[in-house]
Amino acid sequence: MADYATERASFTWALARRQLDGLPDGRGINIAHEAVDRHAAGARRDHVALRCLERHGGRRDVTYGELAERSNRFANLLDALGVVPGDRVFVLLPRTAELFAAVLGTLKHRSVLCPLFPAFGPEPIRQRLELGSGRVLVTTPALYRRKIATLRERLPELAHVLLVTGAEPPGRELPERTLDLEALLGSAGGAFEIGPTDPEDMALLHFTSGTTGTPKGAVHVHEAVVSHYATGRTALDLHPDDVFWCTADPGWVTGTSYGIISPLVHGVTSVVDEGDFDADRWYGVLEDEKVTVWYTAPTALRMLVQAGADMAKAHDLHRLRFVASVGEPLNPEVVVWGNDTLGLPIHDNWWQTETGGIMIANYPCMDIRPGSMGRPLPGIDATVLVRDEHDRVVLGPDGAAVEAAIGHEGELALRPGWPSMFRGYLDDEERYRACFVGGWYLSGDLARRDDDGYFWFVGRGDDVIKSAGHLIGPFEVESTLMEHPAVVEAGVIGKPDAVSGQVVKAFVTLGTGYEPSEDLRLELIGFARRRLGAAVAPRELAFDQQLPHTESGKIMRRLLKARELGLPEGDTSTLVGRR
Repeated sequence: MADYATERASFTWALARRQLDGLPDGRGINIAHEAVDRHAAGARRDHVALRCLERHGGRRDVTYGELAERSNRFANLLDALGVVPGDRVFVLLPRTAELFAAVLGTLKHRSVLCPLFPAFGPEPIRQRLELGSGRVLVTTPALYRRKIATLRERLPELAHVLLVTGAEPPGRELPERTLDLEALLGSAGGAFEIGPTDPEDMALLHFTSGTTGTPKGAVHVHEAVVSHYATGRTALDLHPDDVFWCTADPGWVTGTSYGIISPLVHGVTSVVDEGDFDADRWYGVLEDEKVTVWYTAPTALRMLVQAGADMAKAHDLHRLRFVASVGEPLNPEVVVWGNDTLGLPIHDNWWQTETGGIMIANYPCMDIRPGSMGRPLPGIDATVLVRDEHDRVVLGPDGAAVEAAIGHEGELALRPGWPSMFRGYLDDEERYRACFVGGWYLSGDLARRDDDGYFWFVGRGDDVIKSAGHLIGPFEVESTLMEHPAVVEAGVIGKPDAVSGQVVKAFVTLGTGYEPSEDLRLELIGFARRRLGAAVAPRELAFDQQLPHTESGKIMRRLLKARELGLPEGDTSTLVGRR
């Protein structure tokens, strides 16, 4: 995208759709066809699709042609097992080539892909399998024994468990009522014709946690691939010769949309690293694999900041040309660190499980305003809506939602109609309808918009602190605290107060060389007051070296608040370390 204004003026989703093939003979559109088969049938057949890095060393390249054949075999296997289009296939696997073959084979078969995160404990796995009526589960023997075996009797709809046995010791028997996936694939055919796929056929089911109650199943369709293609081009600047690395696990929507679908649709080489975060390892991957485009999370970037600039400078990263971040708002200090240490700015962007793809971003063709999530993508209309004193969206006499003035805070909203927009919450139509008011999709996030159309995150609607008549966004306070050299990370909540309604309380993680003390606590409070003013700065501050995060990197402010107030913690299935 050479010029933002020009692209916005000329862009249409119909034009983006024409950049893809569609199934032969007008039989619709299928994600797996666009991601793999069209490349395997053309000049990119022998181009490396996946560069898989093993946890303990070693690498394995998979071409587009090979990936097409492996996913064909998986689709044929589903047919042989009596699985029918629309059945739910859950994938619980580490980041390996087998995961990609299962994902793409499921989509070719026109079954519904339901990705799971391997670090989930048994109960959140059972819950999602039950809510999603899982018919097939693909996992490893080790994960099955630890997390599924004892739950099997409580999952009567789970007909088939397929085990990737590559890491299993020779001669060890598989658990009862499971099948050896690799043995079955060996006898499955390597050719498969994708059946007619309506653009509105369900393709993906992503579970997203709420503050209370059970997870919500967000439904996405095959037409979403149009968004995955368009956003990969405009927001991530993907080109055919790129080496792309998305560090998100495919068990999350980012890892599915931008770790699997978007890069494959663009025909690039994707790095797939089975290992966990380690600063030196990650810099080594960037250098050794000659990564050109890197998509990661603010938490990981903050950990790299903590590791120090010397580690980064010990690696040759000159091929890296574009870095983007998602998962939670990117603190301005990290953007500055990117320029100083990597020689590149970090491009923040914003989207949700429900949007299915990137909606607002900072682009290579425009200046970054540190702390801003950027401007809406071509094809996306975004605004900020007014809410009244009863926390309801204000509607005009014509029933349309009222937009907030420039610079004023309100709820971030999007005009419905983009291809990757979720089509419902599984078995909860009422909850889905409540997301749309006055002609807009309500994101639940609070934001403001400046004169130039940049959007600035304020906080989740339920995170915003109301203190003595002020609305305080926790992100602003957290970012300010992180400007202090002692602070690596901060989480901010509102604590009930009889006089002010709420007071701001901060929890901070200290960097290497700093120890908690009363003097440092007072110094940090004073530091924040000088920058934010007494009305906004934290009145209370506690040290916490293990702030609760989701596995996708977000600080769980609601969990901080629940613990502070002794309230129920709600759904914690996505919490780091929860097994």
